[in-house]
Amino acid sequence: MIASVHQPKFIERKTSLPKVSKYTGEVVYIYAYDVAYEMIRQPVRELLGQPVAQFVVDASKRSPRHLFFYRPQMVRLPPLERIGPHGPVRMERVVKLLPVGAISITVRVPFEVTDIEDLVVFHDLQFSNGSLHEEVRRLAEEVRRELEPYYVRPVAHLAEEEAYTVFCIESPLLTDDGTTLSSENWMRANRRAVASLLTQEPEIDHLSKQEADESTGRFLSYYERDLVVIDWDAALLVDERQNFDETLYIMELANLQLAELEAYDRILDDSLDRAYRDLNARPMRGRSNMLRELREIRIDLARFSDELSNITKFFGDWHLARIYENISARFHLADWHRTIDGKLQTLDDLYQLLNHDQTNRWMLILEVTIVLLFIIDLVILFLGLKGH
Repeated sequence: MIASVHQPKFIERKTSLPKVSKYTGEVVYIYAYDVAYEMIRQPVRELLGQPVAQFVVDASKRSPRHLFFYRPQMVRLPPLERIGPHGPVRMERVVKLLPVGAISITVRVPFEVTDIEDLVVFHDLQFSNGSLHEEVRRLAEEVRRELEPYYVRPVAHLAEEEAYTVFCIESPLLTDDGTTLSSENWMRANRRAVASLLTQEPEIDHLSKQEADESTGRFLSYYERDLVVIDWDAALLVDERQNFDETLYIMELANLQLAELEAYDRILDDSLDRAYRDLNARPMRGRSNMLRELREIRIDLARFSDELSNITKFFGDWHLARIYENISARFHLADWHRTIDGKLQTLDDLYQLLNHDQTNRWMLILEVTIVLLFIIDLVILFLGLKGH
């Protein structure tokens, strides 16, 4: 009843809000690749001819006195000039190296448009000489080959990347007469346009109200001029340019977590399939080898889970932690963790089953040996008595 009373006011407010004169900012493409089991604890001095530095991020919003951010090694590559959908663009690239055996590549492409709908073409960015996706994958292959000596059990071939697109719009949002708009009010007035951008739908009217509400349902605002709208495949960030990096880094870490969880889920699937197959086939290689492999997998994944959690550790109830919580919900990271934990429990059950089976076998062997020794002792005693 309350919602029905306030709904007409909301619609009236949408139609009366002035239009923003133009939108400037950059589209940030985030790609995560699983490249190895882990990276050795040795700093990389140079990558692709560029010096490697330590990544640093500062928080501009309220936060605990002592910030804790995992700081990976990173390299900033020379910018490239390309012909994009709206003319020439200058493309900036950064590669981050993480100890969990993964790399994260971010690509920034600037834009200046008059309508939100004009940004939809930036989802699958096409250049005059190819696509951004192909270019980034070639770059990831180059990084993997050059860093191979630093990796433990590197992958033979790169799997499909986990990609995420963030549309960063500079604030404040200004109308033609220079009036500053509240980012939150602007989002509510342009909810359907924002939803079409996040869902890569060029025709705004094609989206239902339900889908528009769902796609833009997770949004956060700290100041009047900033806004974060988080969806599954893309996000919208409205803020001052100098504040982009901190939010982008949180999204980058969550995207990396998703890529690594998917990689380890594949490893667990293969391990479980092999374990079931070996149990049914009763292989010649013996139960001790199977026990050793299962024990190594359990240790490896426990270590992976610990390191993956450490790179997204937050303390306190602060803005960036809330952003991470919302993007984690969009990525269903908790569901991935539960799935992996369940498969680890299955592996643990198989390990215990094999361990008990092996223990019973040894007990049986020991009992048979004792019986044989007893029989031999009786035979010797009998032969000794017979000799007398």
